[in-house]
Amino acid sequence: MKDSITQDKESPTPSLLKGFLDELANVRMASKNTIRNYAQALNHFDAWHRQTHGCPPQWSQLERMVFRSYLRFLGREKYSRSSTQIHFSALRTFYKHLIRQGVVSETPIRDILLPKKAKRLPTFLTQDQILALLEAPAKVWQQRLETLKQPGSPEAYLRDTAVLETFYSCGMRVSELCGLRFQDVLWETQLIKVIGKGNKERLCPVGRPALESIGRYWDLIEHPRQADLPVFMAQAKTHTPLYPRLIQGRLKAYLVAAGLDPNLTPHKLRHSFATHLINAGADLRSVQELLGHAHLVTTQIYTHLSTDRLREVYQESHPRA
Repeated sequence: MKDSITQDKESPTPSLLKGFLDELANVRMASKNTIRNYAQALNHFDAWHRQTHGCPPQWSQLERMVFRSYLRFLGREKYSRSSTQIHFSALRTFYKHLIRQGVVSETPIRDILLPKKAKRLPTFLTQDQILALLEAPAKVWQQRLETLKQPGSPEAYLRDTAVLETFYSCGMRVSELCGLRFQDVLWETQLIKVIGKGNKERLCPVGRPALESIGRYWDLIEHPRQADLPVFMAQAKTHTPLYPRLIQGRLKAYLVAAGLDPNLTPHKLRHSFATHLINAGADLRSVQELLGHAHLVTTQIYTHLSTDRLREVYQESHPRA
C-alpha cells in the first residue's frame, strides 16, 4: 500500500529514536522485525506530522487530537487494520519510553479506539496431511534415485525430514529451529531447549521419531557433536546454520510432492501442532507454554478449531442430538 507521505531517512529527533531502539534491542530483547517495524512506523508518523503541520513533532506537546487525525489519515489511505495496530503500538511503546526517560509525564494516545483486527482462522494440516508431508523428502529422494544416474548425497533430504519432524514434534518457530545448537538437544530426557522471542528460554518435549531423524542426519554428515554447532546445517562442511528462506523453499517442493498447497508456510506446521494437541484434549495453558506465547489470549485462537471434535462428541453423546 502506497500513500502520499515521503519519509526522510533520518528522524528530526534521532537521539530519542536511537535511545528507544537501543532499549528495544538490549533491554526488552525485541526481535529484529519488531525493531524494524517500530522504526518505520515512528518515521512515518514523523513525516506525516511535518507534511501535515509543517514542523517536526514536539512529543511533549502533542495532544490526542493529533493522533486521532493520524488515525483518520491511515484509514483514508486504506491501511489494513493490522498495519494500523502496528503503527499505534509503536507510538504507545515509544511514549512509555519517553515517560521513563522523563521527556513527557503522560501519553496522549490513551483510550484512542483502533479498528479491531479481523479474526482469521489459522490454516492447519490434518494428521493424514502431516504424515504425507513428513514422508515427502524420502519420496523426492527416491524419485531422484530412479531418474538420475548420479543422484548425489541424501544429506539434504535426511536433514529436511529431521526438520519437518522437529517442527511438528515441538511446534517451534522457524527462527527458533534455525537457532538450535547441539547442546540444546537433551537426548536422555527427550527435551529441546528453545530460545524464543525476547530471548526467553523454554523446554519443549520432542518425540522419538524426531530424535531418530536427527540422529540419522547427524550420522550421515558426521556431526562433530560440539556444543555450539547448529543442529541443522545449510552447509555441513562449513557448519553454516540452516536459514528460514532455505526452509521455505524446500518446504514448497515437499508440499507439491505431498499433493498439498505449496503456498503453506512453515508457520502452518506450528498451527497444526497446536490444533492437534487441543483436539486431543490438551489444556490451553500447556499449549501456551509449548508454543512460547507470552499471553494466553494469543493461544486462544486455536480453541475454535476443535469445533469438529466437539460436534462429533455431541452427536455421539447427547440424547437429543
